[in-house]
Amino acid sequence: MEKKTKDQAADKVVLYHEKYRPQVHFSPPEHWMNDPNGMVYYEGEYHLFYQHYPESSVWGPMHWGHAVSKDLIHWENLPIALYPDSLGYIFSGSAVVDWKNTSGFGSSENPPLLAFFTYHNPDIEQAKKIEIESQAVAYSLDKGRTWTKYEKNPVIKNPGIRDFRDPKVFWHEESQRWIVALASGQVIRFYSSPDALNWTYLSEFGEGYGCHDGVWECPDLFSLKVKGTAETKWVLIVNINPGGPSGGSATQYFVGDFDGKKFTSTQHQPLWMDHGRDNYAGVTWSDAPDDRRILIGWMNNWQYAGDKPCVTWSGAATFPRELGLVKDRSLYLLTSDPVREIQTIRGESVELKKGTVDQLAVLSDQFAFSKAPIELALTFNQAENTRITFPSNYGIRLKNAKGEYITIGYNNLDKFFYVDRTHATGIVFSDKFAGIQVVPYIVTTPEIEWRFIIDVSSVEFFTAGGRIVITNVFYPSDPFDIIELFTENGKIDYTQGTITELHSIWK
Repeated sequence: MEKKTKDQAADKVVLYHEKYRPQVHFSPPEHWMNDPNGMVYYEGEYHLFYQHYPESSVWGPMHWGHAVSKDLIHWENLPIALYPDSLGYIFSGSAVVDWKNTSGFGSSENPPLLAFFTYHNPDIEQAKKIEIESQAVAYSLDKGRTWTKYEKNPVIKNPGIRDFRDPKVFWHEESQRWIVALASGQVIRFYSSPDALNWTYLSEFGEGYGCHDGVWECPDLFSLKVKGTAETKWVLIVNINPGGPSGGSATQYFVGDFDGKKFTSTQHQPLWMDHGRDNYAGVTWSDAPDDRRILIGWMNNWQYAGDKPCVTWSGAATFPRELGLVKDRSLYLLTSDPVREIQTIRGESVELKKGTVDQLAVLSDQFAFSKAPIELALTFNQAENTRITFPSNYGIRLKNAKGEYITIGYNNLDKFFYVDRTHATGIVFSDKFAGIQVVPYIVTTPEIEWRFIIDVSSVEFFTAGGRIVITNVFYPSDPFDIIELFTENGKIDYTQGTITELHSIWK
């Protein structure tokens, strides 16, 4: 047994140190990963399932891969949880703890874990029929280590909708019913059930709301308290592909009310959870402790997902994010912040000397570690009395000696954040990858904090109190090891800053 453990550890070191391999983000040991699935917390473990093809690093017949964590940061890879069968591939879904044993699969002493997933039938698809997708359930009585599919699957048959998938299930205490949100073409359909097995159609939401430039996918519905108030609102997450504000895949959300039957909202225009190119299919954990609402997404974009220069594996998850809700004038806005458990991987930290940026300031000269993974926080002075020196643009660049770089900045004239990754790759692997992303936002506070999680091949940018998030991957020839601040046509002060080394989660 000891020898096997050592061999497994050796394999892990080899697998998790390839070029471009994320060091503080979850990725599968090998082969393809896309949507996170079945996130549920039970008996001290966060379960992460994910869309997985175990035979290649490109998309194929979908399985549910599986990993668990005690802290949302360090992950233990487990055997594949769900395999395709005669009813089809195992597409996306969710998982819950059936605490009251409404399904009858377990007992009050040992409540079952229930996994809800979409069957995607390739034979029906090949026959060019509509009823390709249906919803099914599996259960586990051993903390998610093994799963048994319900013998009477599917539990929700296809009602004649081509794209009918991604069940997100939760227990609605007020109605004493399970509720499922299902992506159904370009609307979300809601069903209820007393036992998680027999489902009744309730309503739908979506026509006339949000963006409809692509198929709606991977919904989530949950309540959140509005920060600083006693008010509670419901949030409906809807992933869409294509149609994102920066091209390709993205996540829109709606804030409103849910009465156990209908979701209603006065918000007709889409709000976007992440304005970058690489956060998709994000959904949240069920039963997270302390009523936290924690989300994780797929750090990729369907425009180029199969073309990336990775060989052993393909796909990674975003850093887990805790969601909040604030009210800005008439709008309710989601906020996203890296989970506090990031402190478990923090290493050496350096306080940056406050200073003024006049055209160029090389931050990486102030500390010994500049290669990823690192966490960086900077506070810029936005006070009125400094505006005479304000530049037209200011921001940060991550660079290498070969002249490759990614720019994250703020345009102070036209009031928008932007990311330019036109020069962020060593090779051109897709004509859809390069480009500039723009996020309109007027900074009104005296100071504004910019926060970054920078991994080997990705950057996640959080600002404006988590209201603005921009996630991007990159693939330079050599790692970005130069960090510089820049301004154009003026100066700006940064009043404080911290750069922190992050330890690999795979060591």
